[in-house]
Amino acid sequence: MSAVGSRPGHGSDESVGELVTRASQQISELVREEMQLARAEMTQKGKRYGVGGGLFGGAGLVGVLAAQALVAAAIAALWLVLPVWAAALIIGVLLAAGAAVLALAGKKQVAQAGSRAPEKTIDSIKADVAEIKEKTHR
Repeated sequence: MSAVGSRPGHGSDESVGELVTRASQQISELVREEMQLARAEMTQKGKRYGVGGGLFGGAGLVGVLAAQALVAAAIAALWLVLPVWAAALIIGVLLAAGAAVLALAGKKQVAQAGSRAPEKTIDSIKADVAEIKEKTHR
């Protein structure tokens, strides 16, 4: 029968200090390996996000060019019944009105968002600090 606390393959005379040292080394090694894995994963994800962002930017540019072509087509269509200056003026006024509506909606959303500081997170951290202080003073 083996001694209490000993395991096969390990010396039964290991001190608690040696066991704690070994456990500490193993935990450090595990944390280091997990950090390397996380770094590799985040590098891969970062590359994909970069490519995706570039593609979204390209799509935005092509979308702006398409919108310009549609505006030119609308002006050309109105030009068939009105002078070119009147057609351009009408389309310009319609676009300005649309921009004003979007700007007002954006302003309303920003006002509803409130402060830029992460208030819930700050409150949570303050509560954590207060709880830690309370537990250390007991």
